[in-house]
Amino acid sequence: MSTTHPIVNRCVAMVHVEDVEAAAKFYELLGFQPESRYVRDDGITNFVGLRSDQAELFLARSSGPIVPSQQAVLFYMYTSNVRALREHLLAQGLEDGGIPPGFRKRGHEGHMPERRAVYSLCHPFYMPEGELRVQDLDGYTLLIGQLEP
Repeated sequence: MSTTHPIVNRCVAMVHVEDVEAAAKFYELLGFQPESRYVRDDGITNFVGLRSDQAELFLARSSGPIVPSQQAVLFYMYTSNVRALREHLLAQGLEDGGIPPGFRKRGHEGHMPERRAVYSLCHPFYMPEGELRVQDLDGYTLLIGQLEP
């Protein structure tokens, strides 16, 4: 595709979170490392920039309450081994959320953890190799798909 006007060639999600430092530690479980931060004079961290090998994420301190059910931000990430990532997150203390919402069948509702949960691997039509649903500290849903082998 050829274009004669300026285009956007990079996008980094900036997510409002309740506690920037706690959220940054959570995202370190997924391989992100802090690259930059802004700490106010009173010692409160207002911003952290994170980077992994091929992804970036900005975390900013929220000025109001976060409502997880609104899903103001929906993340889609990729990994080379979705099964191993799930086991790693469980070993790090995330709660097992069971069958993800939307994939539950009558009589198999399971429970809905409020935060820090990793769900069972599912195989939707758009991700036949597997997809993992993870809830972060603020209740945001991370969808993590298996890169094709």
